[in-house]
Amino acid sequence: MATAHAARRRPAVLGDLLPGALARDAALVAGAAALTGLAAQIAIPLPGTPVPVTGQTFAVLLAGAALGPGRAALGMLLYLAAGIAGMPWFTDGESGTGVPTLGYVIGFVAAAAAVGAMTQRGADRTPARTAATMLAGTAIMYAAGVPYLMASLDVDLARAVDLGLTPFLAGDALKVLLAAALLPAAWKFTGAARDR
Repeated sequence: MATAHAARRRPAVLGDLLPGALARDAALVAGAAALTGLAAQIAIPLPGTPVPVTGQTFAVLLAGAALGPGRAALGMLLYLAAGIAGMPWFTDGESGTGVPTLGYVIGFVAAAAAVGAMTQRGADRTPARTAATMLAGTAIMYAAGVPYLMASLDVDLARAVDLGLTPFLAGDALKVLLAAALLPAAWKFTGAARDR
């Protein structure tokens, strides 16, 4: 009985280490949305594609890992809804539904939830498991973003892949490696890591 109670009290994700409950969760959700909006403003245009290199995807992956599925998905839903409603925090201060990269933002919700669910089960405790988790989250973002880009630009799938996936693979690999180094180190630093 004491062991089961102790197991329930262990943090499932890094966000659980913070004190509080409802106020903490609301702040984490709002913070995830704001971090993603801020990361969207760090945009490097690439020639020949309307999709820039941004810090958004890294923010989404970290939010999923740190907050768990519910809070991370709510943070990305808040980011999406506020941006559609007119908050100028999509890439380069854009908002609304007319941006060709909106599919990626829609994918942020599913990716954050999936990464959060995996990390809740300990998938961010070792570099290898963290890398696999981040790769899965990245694939989810592409699975939503590339078809939306294809439809919004009226191009075929091969062209959409050339515009919205291929130029970003090296950068995404670096983000995955960075997360694979940071997240297990954060657990080790907190002393709350669980062997899973």
